[in-house]
Amino acid sequence: MAVITQVNPASGRYFRTRFLWTAAVFLIAAIVLALQPHRAAAAPYAAMVIDSRTGEVLHSRNADTRLHPASLTKMMTLYIAFEAVRNGEITLDTKVKISRNAAAEPPSKLGLRSGQRIAFRYLIRAAAVKSANDAATAIGETLSGSEAAFARRMNRTAKALGMSRTTFKNAHGLTASGHLSTARDMTTLGRHLLYDYPEYYNLFSRRTTNAGVREVPNTNRRLLASYRGADGIKTGYTRAAGSNLVASAKRGNERIIATVFGGKSSTARNAKVAELLDLGFRRAPSRAALRKPRRPAYQGAGVVIADAGDSSSSAGAAGKTIRVSGQVNTSLRPKTRPGLSESPVLVAALEEALQTPPATDASPAEAAAQTGKIENVRTVSAEGALQGEAIRNSIAVALAEAEAEPAPAAQPATATVIAAVQKVPFSGLRPVARPASLAHAAASPEPEPVVVTRLSTSGGRYWGVNVGLYTNRYQAEKVLLRTAMSELETLDGSLRKVAKTRRGFEANFLGMSQEQAELACRRLNARNVTCKPIGPS
Repeated sequence: MAVITQVNPASGRYFRTRFLWTAAVFLIAAIVLALQPHRAAAAPYAAMVIDSRTGEVLHSRNADTRLHPASLTKMMTLYIAFEAVRNGEITLDTKVKISRNAAAEPPSKLGLRSGQRIAFRYLIRAAAVKSANDAATAIGETLSGSEAAFARRMNRTAKALGMSRTTFKNAHGLTASGHLSTARDMTTLGRHLLYDYPEYYNLFSRRTTNAGVREVPNTNRRLLASYRGADGIKTGYTRAAGSNLVASAKRGNERIIATVFGGKSSTARNAKVAELLDLGFRRAPSRAALRKPRRPAYQGAGVVIADAGDSSSSAGAAGKTIRVSGQVNTSLRPKTRPGLSESPVLVAALEEALQTPPATDASPAEAAAQTGKIENVRTVSAEGALQGEAIRNSIAVALAEAEAEPAPAAQPATATVIAAVQKVPFSGLRPVARPASLAHAAASPEPEPVVVTRLSTSGGRYWGVNVGLYTNRYQAEKVLLRTAMSELETLDGSLRKVAKTRRGFEANFLGMSQEQAELACRRLNARNVTCKPIGPS
């Protein structure tokens, strides 16, 4: 029995329409799911907490995983900028011309224009506080000529700091292939910024700063305002990296550095950093000996590193070769002091005399006669210099003395050769006897002894510097201590002294040379610290 099913044309159209709508919904859902990972996937998380005084690790999670550092990169850019200023590559007041490449960097930026000139100090402030990408690129191009060359210098410095899992490709931190670091390496960099360049560390705690063209806010101002003791250091964000932060806080004698990679938002990141800082303060000892990290060797722009694996290098080369550009190819002779005549130049050719051995039974007179073979003796002298005849006589006496020794017994050929080598006569010049006609100058009387009534301990250091006038002694001593800690290089070994005057209490550093005093004032004035040299009175 056959079953015949009839389909209503109207209902067929209904099912086709319903099928098309269902397919469209599934297609849209598939597209949304395909795009979802790129839009909302959380960046990998990593964290590190250390006691900055000792470098002891108090907490870590995925600390050695290579991740995108984002604008934490600018910590290295700033570290090299501080290094360049300290080593005289550039000054804070140097006017920098902004390139088209730097001006075209995407936000966050200061808004610099191509061809604009701005002081180097404002680029540093903009990169540290505003996290300006155009300022960071301008710093790199100024110090190394190009962004690529500066990235190589960043990698050299990272290696010297012990950041073994970090590779930089640019100065600002925008996502680039191979531009990676770790929570451990960035924590290490933050600690070096704190201890290697303490004079600049206050930049990272400023809520706002003058960047030359305008006042700019700190990207880390919320944590600085909300967490007690927080004073830095640097934030970072890109879509690939998430919200990153290297933070530092000090409470009493304790200082903690905490690093977070991959925060879901700046609010969540700040909350996590606050939690890690609290953990650090709980675990860190109240008292610990300060062990500052060792400052690395200077990695200036003159250092060029060539990979030994290059095709042009030798097959047996290993590791890396460091070449310093600008090295001296030839050693120049020093110029003669003005007013003095040329020194005597004595050139003698004695080969023939040495190669012709005299007879073993020759008398001293015969040996002296052989001096006729000594030729090509040229004497170029000033007044009172030795003459050629005196030189020949001296050589003749030396040869006669050498031949006056008894001849050795017959020996094998080998021993004869050795003896011949050992019997090479003295070929140097012998002093000539003083001429009889030399007039004896009257002996000068001995100087009278000097009686020392007071032993000076200053060693010629009669200079000093004044760093201000204050209303009380405590304030002056406090300024002296703070200044000494911030300027160890030039003030180390000087004497801190507060001098009471009718106007108040003067804060002075004494026991310095004039050069030390002037250098100390130049460095302090560059940091807007009042300073003037004090000379001996």
